Amino acid sequence: MDKAALELDFPPMTDRVIPQFFLYGEPPQEAAARFLHVEDLADRSRPNNWNIRPHAHTDLHHVFHITRGAGEVSIDTKTRRLTAPFLLLVPAGVVHSFAWDHDADGSVLTVADAFLRELTGQEPELSALFDSGGWFKIGAAEERAMGLGEAFLRISHESAWNAPGHGAAIRAHLLIILVAALRLAARGGELSAPSPQAQLVGRFRDAVEQRFRTQAMVVDYAEALCVTPKQLRSACLKIAGKSPLQLVRQRTALEARRLLIYSNMTIAEVGYSLGFQDPAYFSRFFTAEAGVSPRRFRDTGGRQAA
Repeated sequence: MDKAALELDFPPMTDRVIPQFFLYGEPPQEAAARFLHVEDLADRSRPNNWNIRPHAHTDLHHVFHITRGAGEVSIDTKTRRLTAPFLLLVPAGVVHSFAWDHDADGSVLTVADAFLRELTGQEPELSALFDSGGWFKIGAAEERAMGLGEAFLRISHESAWNAPGHGAAIRAHLLIILVAALRLAARGGELSAPSPQAQLVGRFRDAVEQRFRTQAMVVDYAEALCVTPKQLRSACLKIAGKSPLQLVRQRTALEARRLLIYSNMTIAEVGYSLGFQDPAYFSRFFTAEAGVSPRRFRDTGGRQAA
């Protein structure tokens, strides 16, 4: 990692919009469907004098496991000084910043929204953790019993090599972390209250998950959510950095990628299953989204997709 590249020069808050990053300090880009990243807290905090300025991520969620020290944590409009050990959840689209003490230590896990939704599809309680986010104090004995430190460490190790079953191992350890967060939330903690726009985008994402195969129009989604298309567009642009149509197309293209790689459907059948009546139109749609044709994507296993 080029630490110098993380020493960011922000203009005054009054003169700029909140910056959107991929990972902090990195230009925005679309996260891979199963993107997951773990790093030490110091990796990005130390080069920035332990101050992470206000920013957001369009489709990446954070889980912080702080094991030592303390810091000032700002999530949207709430600021708290938190002392280790604690677990902190930061949902995608939420503006956040940190001022850590120089002796703070811990791990930061970042996971793509698409991966999280895939993983928690059968467990709504888990995905609901990121509807608002929040922080949860952990006792030392409780931390050991939950295996949080070991789970973060194992994800880091599994991400660094391609041993057989490493993908399954990553999912298993991520589930351990999410279940721990769920139980900590049930015991009590402080949840961030999502803004009305964040709530709307969350409801929209849920609606897209249910209806993206139907080729529903944005106006249909807006009507179902009891808002105007303009209100929906404004919320999506602010929270997700993308228009409602872009989010729908992104979800449809993700499902197309999965079907092309993991199913035996013909390309035309993949298109039909996603609501496309014309295989040629589906091919044009997929090529525009993925940068390669469906045939090329399937033949290369997605490795040459843009």
